[in-house]
Amino acid sequence: MEQPRRITDSFPRRRRRQTGRTAGRDKGKVKSWPRPRSRPRASPPAEEPPLPPPDPALLEMLRRFDLAWEYGPCTGITRLQRWERAQALGLSPPSPVRDALLEHQDNPDVTYSLWHEYAL
Repeated sequence: MEQPRRITDSFPRRRRRQTGRTAGRDKGKVKSWPRPRSRPRASPPAEEPPLPPPDPALLEMLRRFDLAWEYGPCTGITRLQRWERAQALGLSPPSPVRDALLEHQDNPDVTYSLWHEYAL
């Protein structure tokens, strides 16, 4: 009984390369590629020390501000932009939130809302 033909039967068979050996005609030859000149490596750029984590009470206050829908949606904008928009609309957002946001402007944990990592 004959085995069914496969699509790969129409291609010539090739031997697999053995590990640790080079291809046929290169046996015994040492490849002498030009090596790059060794340059002294540049030191990596100095990293800024990480910011200290904000106070848990501050983060709780900002979390409550994020969850309070009376000041409008908070996706796609920073907390300070949301506070300013709520103030412009006369919604009376809490002033301690603005003071904390201005004090910790460089800290992304304070600047962005709870949902800043989620796509719109």
